[in-house]
Order: sequence, then C-alpha cells, then structure tokens
Amino acid sequence: MNPTVIGEALVDVLASGITPAQEFVGGSPLNVAVSLARLGYPGTLISRWGADDKGAKIEDYLKDNNVKYLGGADDEATVIAHGILDPAGGAAFAFNAFWQMPTIGPELPQDVELVHTGSIATLFSPEELLPLLSAARTHATISYDPNLRPSLVTNHAQTVAEVERFVGQADVVRVSGIDLKWMYPMRSVHESARAWLDMGPAIVVSTAGSRGSWGVVRAGDAEFIAPSVEVTDTVGAGDTFTAALLCWLAEHDMIGAANREKLGQLQISELSLAPEFAAKAAAVTVQRAGANPPRREEL
Repeated sequence: MNPTVIGEALVDVLASGITPAQEFVGGSPLNVAVSLARLGYPGTLISRWGADDKGAKIEDYLKDNNVKYLGGADDEATVIAHGILDPAGGAAFAFNAFWQMPTIGPELPQDVELVHTGSIATLFSPEELLPLLSAARTHATISYDPNLRPSLVTNHAQTVAEVERFVGQADVVRVSGIDLKWMYPMRSVHESARAWLDMGPAIVVSTAGSRGSWGVVRAGDAEFIAPSVEVTDTVGAGDTFTAALLCWLAEHDMIGAANREKLGQLQISELSLAPEFAAKAAAVTVQRAGANPPRREEL
C-alpha cells in the first residue's frame, strides 16, 4: 500500500492544570500518516506549516518517522493547538488555525493506493480537495475522518453539507460519535452512520473512546468493546484507530481501486476483526502522552 495523507500538521500544547504544558507534534492527518508509517506503511503527507521553530520541529518529526512530505514551510505561522486535558485524559482544543492547500498539481500519482484526509484541511479547502479525491478514486481507496473542530465552524448547516460531500467520495469513514451528534443532534449515532453508508462508503465506523466502537457495512453492523487500559490522555487515539483500521484492510487486500468491489462486500465476521485490531493500536496511544502511536512490534 502506498498511502498519501492530506491535511494539517501542527503543534499541540497540552496542559492539565497539574503539570507544566508540554509540546507535541500533531494534527489529525499528520497523526494518521505517522501511525501508518509506524505500522509498516510509510507514505507521503501533503501539508503546510510555518518557516519557524515549530515548523522545523514538524519536519524533523516526519523525517524521524519515515514520512515524506509535499508542501512544507510557507510564510504563515505554524498552527498551534492549545489543549486542556480533563481528568479522563480528553482534550478541549483552541486553534490559531490556518490552512491552505499546497500546490501539488491537478492529480495524485497513479501508484497511490490510499488517500486519507479530514479535519481542518477539509473545513478550509473543500473546493481544492474534493476534485482531487474524485480523480484519485480511479486508482485509490479514499478514507475520511471529519474530526470536526466546532470552534472553527461559522455555519453549522454549511459544514454538515460539506462533510456529506466528503462522505460521498469516501470508501472508508471513521468518525467519532461526538461529531455525529454535533452534526445530527436529533437522531442516534447509529442512524447517522447508516445514513452515511447510503451515501457511498463501504464501511463507516463510529468510535466512542473507552465505550468502544460500532461499525456498519452493507452486510450489517457490529459493536466492539474497547480494551481496558490506564489512560494518560486520548490525544491522537482516533487517528491511530483510523490508521490501524486501514492497515488491516490493506493486509486483507481491500485497499486500492481494484479492490473496491471486495471492500464493498465486507462481511460481518471481517467487520468484527478490523476494529478489534484498530482498538488495540489506539489503546497503546492513550497510555502515552500526546499523539504517540505504536509501532508494529508493540502490537
């Protein structure tokens, strides 16, 4: 599998009120790219950051994790996400967000078999990203995680409509139950996920942290229990889950446009195994500070 991930790279500044603030390289798409690389699938991150100390920190982190990148430093400052950790390890973030799609050409290379995107990038640059994903469907599986940042949303209805456009391009969707409830407060998470499946994806998985996850495919649905572990913080756990889910699909020959029909025929027995592997990977991440996904040998 030759993955490409598109989206933000930033620096998380995490504080708990007990210990001094710590800095970690992060950003949902970057976390997915690093998680994929650590699990054995190094690829390319298309992103931007500032020509500053924090931007240099991002570049070093990507190189250390064998992730190539396109775009890189520009004239705007690196995005900083200030996170306050609650007693359960969850984080509420405030952003000085800026995103601009780097110039990479009209299409991705034909040897790219997986394209993942989501979060701030899809909120700021839908008109640049959607045609790129549409063109990539001829050779790649499309993966999407909305990873919404409500503090950056100015129009709820417009945001929901744009999210649904991305869902319509995707083959694999991982979404938090919190995001689904924010978008569709009048219906259940299960109803919303099933509605998304009808828009085109082969699989939609909704995660709920320690409460586990729930997935739906055309053959039916299944619920999964999360491993019980001691949580340091939950930053990057969902991104690790997404990457590990994609790895499982790749290792069962379900990634790439040539395997789209096979992915669409995913059975309940397979649906039960994929999130189980993903949850094990995410369980490692939550035991460590910041977005620090596991390497293959740790699983």
